[in-house]
Amino acid sequence: MSTPAEVEGLLRELSPQVLGALVRRYGDFDGCEDAVQEALLAAARQWPAEGTPANPKGWLTTVAARRWIERWRQEAARRRREETAAALAPPPAEPGPGVDDTLTLLLLCCHPSLTQASQVALTLRAVGGLTTAEIARAFLVPEATVAQRISRAKQRIKASGAGFRLPAEAERSERLAAVLKVLYLIFNEGYTASSGTALHRVELTGEAIRLTRQLHARLPDDGEVAGLLALMLLTDARRPARTGPDGALVPLAEQDRSRWDAQAIAEGVALITRALASAPIGPYQLQAAIAAVHDEAARYEDTDWDQILGLYELLDRLAPGPIVTLNRIVAVAMVHGPEAGLRQLAAAAAEPALAGHHRVDAVRAHLLELAGDHEAAHAAYRLAARRTLSLAEQRYLESRAARLRPPARA
Repeated sequence: MSTPAEVEGLLRELSPQVLGALVRRYGDFDGCEDAVQEALLAAARQWPAEGTPANPKGWLTTVAARRWIERWRQEAARRRREETAAALAPPPAEPGPGVDDTLTLLLLCCHPSLTQASQVALTLRAVGGLTTAEIARAFLVPEATVAQRISRAKQRIKASGAGFRLPAEAERSERLAAVLKVLYLIFNEGYTASSGTALHRVELTGEAIRLTRQLHARLPDDGEVAGLLALMLLTDARRPARTGPDGALVPLAEQDRSRWDAQAIAEGVALITRALASAPIGPYQLQAAIAAVHDEAARYEDTDWDQILGLYELLDRLAPGPIVTLNRIVAVAMVHGPEAGLRQLAAAAAEPALAGHHRVDAVRAHLLELAGDHEAAHAAYRLAARRTLSLAEQRYLESRAARLRPPARA
């Protein structure tokens, strides 16, 4: 007898395969996705009690197809087309070997006509197999908001005329880049929640890693897919040491590295080593290489900051962005001293993308603390704490400020 957790894992693995089989047969992404969700709910209720069927994918495909046909017949009846509904073929056969439905689904869910928020929600629903309620809880937004995003996304896909097939070769690389960005966003939101009381949302990091593994299995020679999976594994490996017993954030320099996940680190290092040796270098590979340098240092004091700075300078040329800029400035400070970092930060803070960002204040506070200007560092930590929406980060920044609070004047 399977446990509910085992059933849940199996259903999430099978969800995109079943949806792909239905959409390939009926071409109705919206209706098929709803039918698959109903089949998944039925399985989640029945299988833990009655046992997993011998052919779970076939069971789900049959149930989902029946649900779709029932809905189609109801619609057909309203349109006086029962005779057409009666001619429907039996449930679709499973696609043959070589048919890559998960990849096709991921590319469809990241269609360029959709907003990024809709791409994220639809990917988690259609490929991840999460319910609307689960997605809403993970992102701390109302369930109605997520439902509306998913509904509009499916309507836009239908209106665009996109079929259930891999896009043309000329478009595929752009669509794959959108998929990687969506998976990266899901992981980052789980690893450092942008709002709320918790620092981590493990359900999102776990789902991002699972989906990226699926993508890597289908595109094993793509260096950026391998780089993204390596980056996730190398980053998530530190999660056990990233918070204290009270849930407070523990900075990298103070983490107990014996608590890091050695198996995830080994897998991530192997992935990025192979990718860098065999594929054109891309931004995710560079970020993974940086994470590997951090993870392979036995102590914080052993970190090879020269190598990290070189990687950030390359990343800044290849894929510049505000967070890359801030991280590069920290590396500059670790190699050339905090004063050098502060000079570069003063120039970067004037950029519109960084103006007023709490992480600018947090980096400034850190560099001022390294430079020994504790009074200015205290003020910068307080300002960063006021500007962040994450309560976990706010508590951490306030605690750093409290350590540097200037003595009261007599």
